[in-house]
Amino acid sequence: MAKKTINKWQFGDFQTPIDLARKVVDILKRNHGINPDVIIEPTCGKGAFIHASHEGFKQSKILGFEINPLYVKEARSLSGTDSGKNSPIVNEADFFSTNWDNVIAGLPGYLLIIGNPPWVTSSELGLLNSQNLPDKSNFQNRKGIEAITGSANFDISEWMLLQHVKWLSQREGAIAFLCKYSVARKVMRQVRQNPNHRFFGHIYPVNAKTYFGASVEACLFILTTDTGNADCEVYKSLDSSMSSHIIGERDGYVVNDVTKYEKWRHLRGQDPKYIWRSGIKHDCSKIMELEPSNNGYKNGLGENIECEDEYIYPLLKSSDVGNGRIGAYRKVVLITQRHVGEDTAIIKNSAPNTWEYLMSHREYLDNRKSSIYKNKPDFSVFGIGEYSFKRWKVAISGLYKRLKFNLVGPLSGKTVVFDDTVNFLSFDTKKEAEFVYHLITSEPAQEFFDSIIFWDEKRPITTQILRRLSIKEVAKELGELAQYQSHGAAQVDTLTGQIELSIAESKSKYKARASN
Repeated sequence: MAKKTINKWQFGDFQTPIDLARKVVDILKRNHGINPDVIIEPTCGKGAFIHASHEGFKQSKILGFEINPLYVKEARSLSGTDSGKNSPIVNEADFFSTNWDNVIAGLPGYLLIIGNPPWVTSSELGLLNSQNLPDKSNFQNRKGIEAITGSANFDISEWMLLQHVKWLSQREGAIAFLCKYSVARKVMRQVRQNPNHRFFGHIYPVNAKTYFGASVEACLFILTTDTGNADCEVYKSLDSSMSSHIIGERDGYVVNDVTKYEKWRHLRGQDPKYIWRSGIKHDCSKIMELEPSNNGYKNGLGENIECEDEYIYPLLKSSDVGNGRIGAYRKVVLITQRHVGEDTAIIKNSAPNTWEYLMSHREYLDNRKSSIYKNKPDFSVFGIGEYSFKRWKVAISGLYKRLKFNLVGPLSGKTVVFDDTVNFLSFDTKKEAEFVYHLITSEPAQEFFDSIIFWDEKRPITTQILRRLSIKEVAKELGELAQYQSHGAAQVDTLTGQIELSIAESKSKYKARASN
């Protein structure tokens, strides 16, 4: 029977250039003194790592496995695997159906597992109807709603790396893989959670754009079975011989820079007075976000409309805040409530033009996909409370990869609001806002944040990250505790709206996946 045509996109296929493979082998020898008895590459592709390993580790036994028969033939040809005493052996094999326990059990001595596994997630492969998938399981040991919503999608390379960790759980060896930076951190977290693991990690950044044409934060991730505390050394480049900082788990969190974190760890803790929030969530920008025009406003459909000003507020989006464009606004937003669940029918009498506009476009608002809007008043929004309408704010974009806080005041005489990718604190007075801005932009606060933020994340700055800093402790550190205490009472707004939003969105994602 003829074999199916191999579609490389079904396998997250990014073939390793031979010069990069040689660099990896050189790093293993030069920086880590690795001299394996056996080298195994479970997904060897066209054989770059097989060839580089054969050049660099001449006395090692080398085994390659690959699902694509055309690649198997090419890997054998590249490494001269058809003859010779120490020639690599390349076999055609499917990673997910191979009995690796039997394979590994028969290999003696120090084992090096090397390679470049698929750079895709399970859902991406699912969209391609790929059969090249592991069995679904809660391999990350998540609990409750996390297990339902979190493990439905995962990086294939993460799953594979954790299989390799198991292979070395009872023997000496090393793992050297090219992968996403985020995958390396997730694997280190899993390793830390098992007290029987003896691994120490090493991360070298890799320019994925240069080597693979991919816009992703990538790295060479090395795990060695050294005695250690499961921390992970990070290097500045593939040419570095000394690490620049160490990633580790402290106080129940994985932090980006252990040394810097330990210097400022006394600043940690939820501040009793100030609570970071996220901006407005409405999921209907064509209707809810408007551009000022000579005749009133223009919506995302290109329609000119007239609405009362009562429910309209200047809007700064994440790109505005991230780039410091806070002195003017390009858009306004309709905010139909002052708190989550408020009856919106009052708009009919207080702002009839606005009500008519909303009613005439209700099909857009009723068709919002998220279940958070189900059984809520018409035209509901989320991410609102009295904090949304305070005149002064300190804001930062959650998407931009830099610590750029902004002091934001009223524009056109009205309080400014943000989209839901912006995080902010709110204040009644400019004086208090300026004081808190001064505290969180101080060197201690900035270094504390820098020690805990991972800049490769899609949204590196979240309210959860920001809430780890106690602004009160920063004031104490700077000798300004008395001034801190002189400002307003603790914010009394509850987190009910945001908690409700989080739970509802999680349920919505689960239902969507279940229906698929």
